[in-house]
Amino acid sequence: MSRPPLAREKVLDAFEAILIDEGERGATMDATARAAGVSKGGLLYHFGSKEALESGLIERLNVLVDEDIAAIEAAEEGPIAYFLRSSAMENDPLDRVLIAVARLAQGGDAASGDALRAVRDRWSDAIRPHVADDAAHDLVMLVSDGLYYNNALSGGGIAHPVPKGREMDALIALVERATRR
Repeated sequence: MSRPPLAREKVLDAFEAILIDEGERGATMDATARAAGVSKGGLLYHFGSKEALESGLIERLNVLVDEDIAAIEAAEEGPIAYFLRSSAMENDPLDRVLIAVARLAQGGDAASGDALRAVRDRWSDAIRPHVADDAAHDLVMLVSDGLYYNNALSGGGIAHPVPKGREMDALIALVERATRR
């Protein structure tokens, strides 16, 4: 697969950053063009409308989730351990696009809400073969959700909301024991 043009990626990066920092209302076409350092015509060449920009961001999300699912399946430490470790946000490209698409969903964009539900379903499907039953599956998914949520709260003065190092290893070991086939 060929890489998208650099200018197109700069525009998506700018749109994503504005969504994260200012929310959906601040993510106008003009603001995106300014932040990307392109003319409005340059933006419109790649994305003819705000809806096209939103679709581009969802496309980016899907590409990164494809890569994440492949990493889950190939993880040397095992899919559950990888999935739980990666649930703690690191401000990586997948985390950033998830937040940006969530901002769109919060603003009422139905396609973004659908995309986020589909992503969670894909992660769920990737984990299901590696656990004993539905309750074990729910445990992994809920621990993942909790790690992600607590990490999102970390700026609010919560001390050590997400385990790290040996504490994360111990949590993963506990979940893996509880979910074995």
